[in-house]
Amino acid sequence: MTLAIHDTLSGEKRPFTPRDPSRVTMYVCGPTVYNFAHIGNARPVVVFDTLFRLLRQTYGEGAVIYARNITDVDDKINQAAIDQGVPISVITDRFTDAYHADMDALGALRPTIEPRATAHIDAMLAMIGRLIENKAAYAAEGHVLFDTQAFPDYGKLSGRSIDDMIAGARVEVAPYKRHPADFVLWKPSKPGEPEWPSAWGAGRPGWHLECSAMVETTLGLPIDIHGGGHDLIFPHHENEIAQSRCADHAPVYANYWMHNGFLTMDAEKMSKSLGNVLLVHDLIKQVPGEAIRWALLSAHYRAPLDWTGDLLVQSRKSLDGLYGALQDANTLLGENDYDPEVWDQPQVAAKLTAIRDALEDDLNTPRAIAGLFELSKALRALLNDAGEREALNQIGLYRDALVAAGSLLGFLQVDPETWFQGGADDDLKTKVEALLQARIEARKAKDWPTADRIRDELNALNVVVMDNPEGATWRLADSAG
Repeated sequence: MTLAIHDTLSGEKRPFTPRDPSRVTMYVCGPTVYNFAHIGNARPVVVFDTLFRLLRQTYGEGAVIYARNITDVDDKINQAAIDQGVPISVITDRFTDAYHADMDALGALRPTIEPRATAHIDAMLAMIGRLIENKAAYAAEGHVLFDTQAFPDYGKLSGRSIDDMIAGARVEVAPYKRHPADFVLWKPSKPGEPEWPSAWGAGRPGWHLECSAMVETTLGLPIDIHGGGHDLIFPHHENEIAQSRCADHAPVYANYWMHNGFLTMDAEKMSKSLGNVLLVHDLIKQVPGEAIRWALLSAHYRAPLDWTGDLLVQSRKSLDGLYGALQDANTLLGENDYDPEVWDQPQVAAKLTAIRDALEDDLNTPRAIAGLFELSKALRALLNDAGEREALNQIGLYRDALVAAGSLLGFLQVDPETWFQGGADDDLKTKVEALLQARIEARKAKDWPTADRIRDELNALNVVVMDNPEGATWRLADSAG
């Protein structure tokens, strides 16, 4: 099938047709780098990383240009720099590096381009100049504001009237505004904050302007896909559309708008006041990043996702099952070559196609994940009846198909042994393997007290034992439980 995307602007699922198949463009709003990213920040990262992978497989790796910005000038950044007595770059460089490391741990590919706001000030000033020239912006008391009355389509993305948007948003009341909905493009800096010279006085850009300038500079207009969290529809993306279209009289800013749903913590909104903000930086010290990624993709991207401890435990168990099938296949195949040409390949091809079809249906990751289980189930059935040479050929093919399908979703990309035992040193591995062998012998002899005692020793070593028909495998327990 052909990729279909639910477009927020039209409210419909539409077949995806890029403006230029040899240069497919996607922009996703990135982090404001003043602190570590929380789990809600990570959801759009893995969602649009999955789309990035799918687009690359469809159009070619070099044909997809994915830009995700770094907001490196902001009130919170400025305050952190003032509090610590350092330039803002000290804050932003530190948390940009942390962001990269944390998202790498979730298996997210780096975007093609990662523009920084502070490197695009000239482009922002040029855009402001065009907006004023087009009578869509005005200067007032050291500020430059966008005139929302100059854009008749204002509110179409969010589907709300200006009055409704004002009532439902925090709108700054200022005497120099022509209309309460008008928003800042340029503003004076406060004492101690960074500033840049402009024709309207020294200051710094407004947040909405930053993304518009970076989109235009790095990708050109119109772009194919613009993505971000549902919370960005208004005011951020609404304002992006308005200022970008008015700056150049452009009929279209982005051809497709995609927004992932909210993430809650045990059915409550994440907030510092509730003390339930979960940082990715802390979580990856407790569980593998791949399990976090699985949890984030377990629901359809447009649906709300309630983050619970049980969700993470189940995600780890699901991956254990898939990696366990791969590990058993590797053990059985050993160094043996296999020839996938000797049997009927359409069976596995159909399963791979079903996974891809699921992703092309508006990125239906739950259905794609179900497809991974179908591949694993077929592989496990072959492993349980692996007496013939032909079965080895099929096992090899299904194993490789499971790894390939996992790659499209960002899963199953490490060696199974690394997955299960990656946190264990050599001494612990040796000790655990000896205990497992002793337990196998005790079970064969029906010496259940000894087998139970060994199991208790393994538990004390923080080792989880997974029994299977061939014996047992093991992994280190997650510190999060």
